[in-house]
Amino acid sequence: QVHLVENGGGLVQAGGSLSLSCAASGRAISGYTMAWFRQAPGKERQFVAGINWNGGRTDYADSVKGRFTISRDNAKNTIYLQMNSLKPDDTAVYYCAADRSGFTFRVTPHEYDYDYWGQGTQVTVSS
Repeated sequence: QVHLVENGGGLVQAGGSLSLSCAASGRAISGYTMAWFRQAPGKERQFVAGINWNGGRTDYADSVKGRFTISRDNAKNTIYLQMNSLKPDDTAVYYCAADRSGFTFRVTPHEYDYDYWGQGTQVTVSS
């Protein structure tokens, strides 16, 4: 089992920045594709960004391209999401997720491909 814990959420003004982290425990995630999803009130959970096991491939939702950056530090068993130029539409609960397929180039945007999920961290962007 992999236990994921997100940190770094909070309240920020539009145009500001936040950095999220997701620390894994229970098993090394170095071979897993990892991703960030988000869910706004009344909306379905959506893919934000993903990164394959060695960082060789990343993928982003169109709505965050150029503003968000996903990264990972396998030695620390942690992934990150740097969020810049934040907009009120970015307000959501942000979730970290792990795809245990293992050492693949694949980065999938589909929830059902991810096996482990964190509890989420709230990000609120005020206008």
